[in-house]
Amino acid sequence: MSEKKKQKHKKKKKYRVFWFFAKLQIFLLIVVAAAVGWYYFGGYAQTVSKLQKEAKALVRASDEGTFRSVETSMVYDANGTLVSTLKGEKDVYYLEYDEIPAYAPAAMVSIEDKKFYSHNGIDVKAILRAAKAMIQNGKVTQGGSTITQQLARNIYLNQDIKWERKIEEMFIAVELEKIYSKNKIMEFYLNNIYFGNGYYGIQAASRGYFNTDVNNLDLSQIAFLCAIPNNPTLYDPVQHPENTIKRRDRILNQMKDDGKIQVDTCEDAKAEEIVLNRPQKTKSDYVETYTYNCAIRELMRRQGFEFRYKFETEQERSAYEEEYDILYGECQKSLYTQGYRIYTTIDLNMQQMLQDAVDNGLAEFTEQNAEGIFTLQASAVCVDNHTGYVKAIVGGRNQNLPGYTLNRAYQSFRQPGSAIKPLIVYTPALERNYTPDSVVQDVKTEEGPSNAGGSYEGSIPLRYAVQTSKNTVAWNLLEELTPEVGLSYLEQMNFSRLDKQDLRPTSALGGFTNGVSAVEMASAYAAVENEGKFREPTCIVKITDAQDNLILETENQEKEIYKSNAARMMTDMLVSVVRDGTGRGLALSAMPCAGKTGTTNDNKDGWFVGYTDYYTTSVWVGYDMPKELPGLSGASYPGNIWKTFMEQIHTGLEPVEFLPYIDENNYDYHVVTPETGVPEAGQ
Repeated sequence: MSEKKKQKHKKKKKYRVFWFFAKLQIFLLIVVAAAVGWYYFGGYAQTVSKLQKEAKALVRASDEGTFRSVETSMVYDANGTLVSTLKGEKDVYYLEYDEIPAYAPAAMVSIEDKKFYSHNGIDVKAILRAAKAMIQNGKVTQGGSTITQQLARNIYLNQDIKWERKIEEMFIAVELEKIYSKNKIMEFYLNNIYFGNGYYGIQAASRGYFNTDVNNLDLSQIAFLCAIPNNPTLYDPVQHPENTIKRRDRILNQMKDDGKIQVDTCEDAKAEEIVLNRPQKTKSDYVETYTYNCAIRELMRRQGFEFRYKFETEQERSAYEEEYDILYGECQKSLYTQGYRIYTTIDLNMQQMLQDAVDNGLAEFTEQNAEGIFTLQASAVCVDNHTGYVKAIVGGRNQNLPGYTLNRAYQSFRQPGSAIKPLIVYTPALERNYTPDSVVQDVKTEEGPSNAGGSYEGSIPLRYAVQTSKNTVAWNLLEELTPEVGLSYLEQMNFSRLDKQDLRPTSALGGFTNGVSAVEMASAYAAVENEGKFREPTCIVKITDAQDNLILETENQEKEIYKSNAARMMTDMLVSVVRDGTGRGLALSAMPCAGKTGTTNDNKDGWFVGYTDYYTTSVWVGYDMPKELPGLSGASYPGNIWKTFMEQIHTGLEPVEFLPYIDENNYDYHVVTPETGVPEAGQ
């Protein structure tokens, strides 16, 4: 190429570059102009200005007392009796900055906000990263918040993830930095952040997890505590200690990289074994834990959270559980600071009766594990059939152990055995032209199950198959229905641990991957009693603020699961179970009742679930670590606990017969007579 052509080519290239940047600048000016127009004419300028004014007013009205205050929440039973109080106790455990070990601020700065000592309350680069994540994810996330912003959110704002809250959070953070020193802000922060399990502030956390003052802790223990606030549910030291340890190690590595600790100090701290030493407190264990769980879920629902129980993929489940844990933790925190008044349907008199029935029913079993907990356990739940609300809940035998223990009634999931048959086999079959008088085949098939006792009786009425709990009949009927259809009924009643592997005939006998809880079984049987209409179990009636202004009120909405006549027929057959079948001898003395036994292989789990017009109660008995209990069946220990409790709570109540069903094949009404339990036909 000649020199002349080269010069001409360079001029063209410069010309193209010039116009490229000129066009780019024009485009950017248009974008900026559009953004400014959108900001002002769309009303956002007014909103932002208002938020800024509010932020200034909030901070100017504050003093150091603002960061010490806390409101106590209170829980009441059905009769207005105070059950428990929830208080973060910040005032009691508040520490001045010079009383806080130096490792704690250092750890928090390294893991949460490296520019804490240089920014003015907000980190612009971090905000831009958060904005990019918002655009990618389609929603605002928690990313980008400085320590000052986190303090602003905890003290002044709720946990919404709307853009308005984020903007106001930034304004408040900037205003706080104008009034308070960095050390004072760090002091406020470490005294106000949530460390899980009701502990607000690092001193309360130290007392709660290690039973000592924070200045007695070493580096490893302090980093362990500082791991919790990022997600108190995920990093809960009691429920998920392995997660807490992983984040502790990450914090220590960050401190090493930031030059705050030496390499050998970091490695020694990571190698240290963390042993919790929680102080002993006696509480109304099972009522409190269930009540708090119900209250938290209602607060989550109020924020628009949609609870799910079925997922197509593990990734979908994992994403849901992460979102659930974050909001659950935020709502849990509010119980300790917002001064709620929580009104429940728990009846403490019934609660004591149910606890006594469980304790006395298993009193002969005294074996304990290394932690001093009885190895043979039970759970039980009573639902009011007229309302669908939980009246009493027992998550284990009472030993007055320190702190909260496992509430097996809603936290443990066990194989239901034959107690599941009415829910996924028999009532669905009754919706499809079967009746209690339909003839079914009790025969052994090549791949089918065996009956208890190993006998088979050929052609028998469906009623007889139910009252004698024939495995063969349940298996064959579920194959006829298909497991997909049978399990769909449990899905509609929010059974939370169903698995795709449960779509098999063994589910007809209660052979599940994960199992069911006593709460789930009680609410499902209550739906059968309620003519097929399900009501989600809860014990929360309403929640108000400290001035008794209504925050939320539950609506016990009914959802039809089974057809009314099918549910009535099922009840009629379950009356036969307690009079002439596997539950013989468990019928109440002066109240019509129905129920079903359930026993798993090798007598590892025993269930009895039964009801009257008034109440439904489910009872499970077994070992926490499943093993055989000779003599365990649904009719033995679970049945006796059920009968003891149900006899007591029905004392003085007027006997009420169950509603009769219609045999749609011959249009006869049927009802079981209280005297004999034999079906009696009438027009």
